[in-house]
Amino acid sequence: MRIALTLVTGTAALLAMCAPAFAHITLQTKEAPVGASYRAVLVVGHGCGNEATTAVRVQVPEGLYNVKPMPKAGWTIETQTGPYETPFMNHGTELTEGVKEITWTGGNLPNDFFDEFTFRGTLGGELEEGSTLFFPVIQTCGTTEDAWIDQSGDHDSEFPAPSLTLTPAAGHAH
Repeated sequence: MRIALTLVTGTAALLAMCAPAFAHITLQTKEAPVGASYRAVLVVGHGCGNEATTAVRVQVPEGLYNVKPMPKAGWTIETQTGPYETPFMNHGTELTEGVKEITWTGGNLPNDFFDEFTFRGTLGGELEEGSTLFFPVIQTCGTTEDAWIDQSGDHDSEFPAPSLTLTPAAGHAH
């Protein structure tokens, strides 16, 4: 009995320490090679306080090109486009502008559940290996918003932006 109680207490303490890691909006895949296609899956683990999530808006970082969001049943997708700082060559065609922001609205994700919001794009070949791309997100829950926009890289930040670490391009070894 004492061993079982110790095991339960230890497990509860471990889960409590891990809980903050689940309290953020994160990217499912946190690393990707420079120049590769990247499927971004934003994991929304909770609402704002106890309120249900009703909208998710993400800013696409410079260097992620040719972005296309995935439709999501029950949600409406809107995109905002704008010019790229650096044009991108896509199969011989120069792209000078593209999606800069994606918004999913009209859904209802209760606080007791999690869900994923997906888009894909191509990481530019000019991006620096080892650098980090941040994907600032505004999560709306009725009239409340949580701004997951901190790009400091501080792991203790209350509202960190989801981030992606860039790894060496495929076939490139140091």
